[in-house]
Amino acid sequence: MTIGKVNSELSEVLQSIYDNREAANIASMVMEHITGLGKGERIIRKNEDLSAEQIQQFINIEHRLLEHEPVQYIIGTAWFMGLPFFVNNAVLIPRPETEELVEWIVEENRKSKTENRKLLDIGTGSGCIPVSIKKKLPGLNVSAIDLSTEALKVAGKNAQDLKTAIQLIQSDILSEDEWDQFGVYDIIVSNPPYIAKAESAGMQKNVLHHEPHLALFVENDDPLVFYRKIADFSKNHLPANGILYFEVSETLANDVADLLQKKGFKKIEIRKDLQGKDRMIKASY
Repeated sequence: MTIGKVNSELSEVLQSIYDNREAANIASMVMEHITGLGKGERIIRKNEDLSAEQIQQFINIEHRLLEHEPVQYIIGTAWFMGLPFFVNNAVLIPRPETEELVEWIVEENRKSKTENRKLLDIGTGSGCIPVSIKKKLPGLNVSAIDLSTEALKVAGKNAQDLKTAIQLIQSDILSEDEWDQFGVYDIIVSNPPYIAKAESAGMQKNVLHHEPHLALFVENDDPLVFYRKIADFSKNHLPANGILYFEVSETLANDVADLLQKKGFKKIEIRKDLQGKDRMIKASY
């Protein structure tokens, strides 16, 4: 079987569960993983045969993909802000809209001349937010927390692999008894869980059956529970004019903005993503 034939076969087979464009993108990622060749080189060498080992690897991956397992978990890599992040099923796969949140934070804090500024990421998962920000703003002191020990292992590996010094802390942000261990941060950012379990019926299988429910779903079907708790935490852990950034569902943006206003936050700004959806919020306290 040649490189070109295997690529075409995989793309065609995946069209049974993905649209044509996504199927082609996934096939390309798999072929790069198997062959170690970029897209251009694979085109040039499309008539070359795969080895028996590579063919078996392709068969195994194809089977897993048809079980709706995300390709990023299979190959162990998700690209975020131009960086390769290790991912497994202990963490959410980084999304493009989260890149836009990171870009917003970097853009607004790049010119700051204040020394020893601190940032805290709440619910860090793979560590994509704090690691990417630290790469762009190396002068920041960056910390990140997560409840999951397995997620913190992934974040720690990414920080090490990408040569970024960040502090990782295991903590449950919903438990107010644990808040005293934290200091004051100039910036707090979070992309918290906000999906009610009742909404799971409409979710894609690759997300519902493989990504960690702890990072997706909220307790008691209250989509604002994490926003409420993090807002209360931030009131005690932000200095005057400290900034809180959230990623939000487009359906919750106005509710989160109202919540922040009622809790005394000011200069509340909702920002749209590239799809024109309300997906990010900034507020000062």
